[in-house]
Amino acid sequence: MAAGARRAVYPLFQRGGPQLRIFRPNFFMLAVRPGVPQPEDTVQFRVSMEMTKLDIRNYLERIYNVPVAAVRTRIQYGANNKRNHRNQRVKKPDYKVAYVQLGQGQTFQFPNLFPEKEQDTETRSFDDFRDKYMEKEKQKEEGDPRRGGVPDWFGL
Repeated sequence: MAAGARRAVYPLFQRGGPQLRIFRPNFFMLAVRPGVPQPEDTVQFRVSMEMTKLDIRNYLERIYNVPVAAVRTRIQYGANNKRNHRNQRVKKPDYKVAYVQLGQGQTFQFPNLFPEKEQDTETRSFDDFRDKYMEKEKQKEEGDPRRGGVPDWFGL
């Protein structure tokens, strides 16, 4: 151990003594947009592999005050089809997915973070101009239909 570095020494637990430390769970829960449509009262989470159904329920009810009716979990196995520069298989890590059904009358709608903007006349006219230009360029690339498939660089 270095001369300046010291180890933190916590006092022993004493009954009735003041709370000196805060214990937080070493878990994570990530709300994920589902790939297939889910009922409105169901939310999909990617959770830590160590979390149980009871842990997920307690985490949501005690920390976020969200009423939970049911919890279903599954383990998604990572893809195993890539190879690295040494031609060794590279496997993506497995992860746990939790489907949480909310309490009576609760619904969850995933937020629309990037709504479609209405185009104003300037951008619409620019898009029209760009489309016309690209169409002309494609016609130039196709060449003269009278040449019968002979390339332009080959003089007749």
